Amino acid sequence: MSENKDMDLAMKKAEVLIEALAYIQRFNRKIIVVKYGGSAMASPELQKNVIKDVTLLKLVGFKPIVVHGGGKDISKWVAKVGKEPRFVNGLRVTDEETMEIAEMVLGRVNKKLVSMVQELGVGAAGISGKDGGLLKVRKKLSGGQDIGFVGDVKQVNPKILYDLLDDDFLPIVSPIGVDDDYNTYNINADDAACAIASALGADKLVFLTDVEGLYRDINDKTSFIGRLSVSEADAMIDSGMIGGGMLPKLGNCTSAIKNGVNRVHILDGRVPHSMLLEIFTKNGFGTAIVADDDAIMNEDNKDD
Repeated sequence: MSENKDMDLAMKKAEVLIEALAYIQRFNRKIIVVKYGGSAMASPELQKNVIKDVTLLKLVGFKPIVVHGGGKDISKWVAKVGKEPRFVNGLRVTDEETMEIAEMVLGRVNKKLVSMVQELGVGAAGISGKDGGLLKVRKKLSGGQDIGFVGDVKQVNPKILYDLLDDDFLPIVSPIGVDDDYNTYNINADDAACAIASALGADKLVFLTDVEGLYRDINDKTSFIGRLSVSEADAMIDSGMIGGGMLPKLGNCTSAIKNGVNRVHILDGRVPHSMLLEIFTKNGFGTAIVADDDAIMNEDNKDD
């Protein structure tokens, strides 16, 4: 009886691998940008799971790029020096001292992620948006209010990323940029990931978030949306159905699709291996935002 159970388990594992094979073949050598932050970084176990997933993507032929945040760590260190973290419309008010702390903390997070990838046998390179002129910014205002050294990405120079990918490194990017006068600015990690994915024409942009995906009614779990066209997403934004932190995130998703990214995924980063379940299985796991032309395809023939 035990032998039969072992055989059944082995067969199920084989079926999973065979199902994944089609997606591995399709996306071989394709670029996937993963925005990693928030709850997905909340515990060592979740961090390990995400890094394992990204490393697996690299080993099976993808070209992953990680763009990470670190807002909770920044707030912790700001408090340690006796400052009160302040936010306006969800954006951190960043004076010169806070900017120095943010760059220090994000650099520390960056190198920790590099070490985690390399412990799994894959070469990784940690950079910030300052390296190679990757991210050029302008000052970002919040409702017309000056919030300090917070940047809006106005230009991406992806050469350093292409060079790292060509040399078989997994790039890990800290969301720091410079303006025309080479002043240092903090960038919202979602904004940085969207800009980078668009500039590289990434096949996929993945947001690891604190929710399962999108709902037409957040109070009705049966209203979950597995696939959403750009036009539908824009209509949801315009109607006011989407609020809170998901509003700018969905705006980034639609912007990425309109600027050449093939598909954007919103996934629950708190669930172990949610990224692999979404990418390598027919049923998927989170919400996929697609171009209008792609949305007319039969959902039973999920091709991502």
